[in-house]
Amino acid sequence: MYPHLPDSEHAIMQIIWGQPTPISKTQVAELAAPERGWKPQTVYTLLNRLVEKGFLSSKKQGKERFYTTLVPRETYIEQATERFMSNVHKNSLTGLMNALFSSKVDKNDLEELEQWLKDNADKEV
Repeated sequence: MYPHLPDSEHAIMQIIWGQPTPISKTQVAELAAPERGWKPQTVYTLLNRLVEKGFLSSKKQGKERFYTTLVPRETYIEQATERFMSNVHKNSLTGLMNALFSSKVDKNDLEELEQWLKDNADKEV
């Protein structure tokens, strides 16, 4: 299982997952600057942490360093969701539903949920 990412590292991964890879550190810094206001050195530090954690691979080409994702977005989201369900809701789907729908729920949301439940009723968990 991959470790939980702090918000800053997760933001870098979101940028990289949304781009074709390999992607240069300069490109990542340029994409992160308007979104987060980070200086290039901050982005480079975060990229290095992500390499150390096994989320990215790094390869130097000339004067530039390029990064490739090693963890697919879907895999990370699935594991983060499992961790959230376990830690926050003790793996209780009812607990999650109560938290999600503690405020006003509209009819469309309930119909979509009902359809999802029908579509997935026969799937093994």
